[in-house]
Amino acid sequence: MAKVEKIGRLRPVVGAHYGTLEFIAQRLTAIVMAVYTVILMIGYLTMSGFSYAGWKGLFTFKLLMIPMGQMLATAAILSLAWHVWIGVRDIWMDYVKCAGVRLALYVLTLAWILGSVFYFLHILWRN
Repeated sequence: MAKVEKIGRLRPVVGAHYGTLEFIAQRLTAIVMAVYTVILMIGYLTMSGFSYAGWKGLFTFKLLMIPMGQMLATAAILSLAWHVWIGVRDIWMDYVKCAGVRLALYVLTLAWILGSVFYFLHILWRN
């Protein structure tokens, strides 16, 4: 029987399934945004007149006393925020090699996304 010769050292395999959750999240958030876009387009095409009141009605309609327009828009903006975070974070990981600069970009990106979401929610849910 031939003797097996080991060359080099055994390196541990790390990162198994790394990115699987992000991959699935990107696909699910894309589906949520696509469905919302279709709902929004149907609402736009069936709108009686292109006015501020009609446009506002797309986001404030109720179904059985439940604010469905606001809930759907909130789900869409949260999906968009998560989708953007995963995509931009991956860009920073791939192309920015300096850890300090990458961390600063993470913080700025997250602050921008959270600020945008809170601003949207403030506008959508205010009385």
